[in-house]
Amino acid sequence: MTTSLPPTLPAASFWRRAGNLAQRAVKVELRIYVSLWRAIARKPLIPIGGRGFTYHRPVLTVLIIFMVLSAVEIPILDAIVHRWLPVRIFFLAIGIWGLTWMIGLLCAFLTRPHTVSAEGIRVREGLELDIFVPWDEFASIRRFDTAVDPNDPDRIKGRVFVEGDETVCAVRISHETNLEISFERPTKIQLPGLHPKGGTHEITVLRFWADDPAAFLETVRASLSAR
Repeated sequence: MTTSLPPTLPAASFWRRAGNLAQRAVKVELRIYVSLWRAIARKPLIPIGGRGFTYHRPVLTVLIIFMVLSAVEIPILDAIVHRWLPVRIFFLAIGIWGLTWMIGLLCAFLTRPHTVSAEGIRVREGLELDIFVPWDEFASIRRFDTAVDPNDPDRIKGRVFVEGDETVCAVRISHETNLEISFERPTKIQLPGLHPKGGTHEITVLRFWADDPAAFLETVRASLSAR
């Protein structure tokens, strides 16, 4: 009886993925501190003359819970290991870093909003994702509510998927979207990471969540009328 060995990644592919992961980790770490600075300075990432739209409401409670847990964890661990100074310093540093990271993540949601400006629309999510939709590629926008049940494996879809004749990118917040942009033609977008989840994808529809979809639609219509 012969057994087949599981396929392995070529060395070049492995190092390319490892390098990409390291670059993403550094970029995310830096954006944590940039987001903290922007929150303190009250300088959200919005183009001059543009308008920003938040998308954090569905996940705000979860983020606050994690922040509180991270803060409570620091004195508890410190009390447990206070006899061993090196261990105490290690856990204190890790705890402070974790709490800073959670606060920075919330600040990223607040300071990197979706935007509508003279150049087009930017759809963002947290620390990494930033999809630019120039007006020349834009065809239409509409209110379109979708929700994916995370407990139903048959309904879980990736971020990019085919639906009928359309190739859709869904930027979900808490498994939901409420706006849909259609493109004039298949348009390339860049997602964080490598293919198949990240990298370059060609899509025809972009779905995303905005906390105030009515105001978003109104601002897009006003921007189109002013062109």
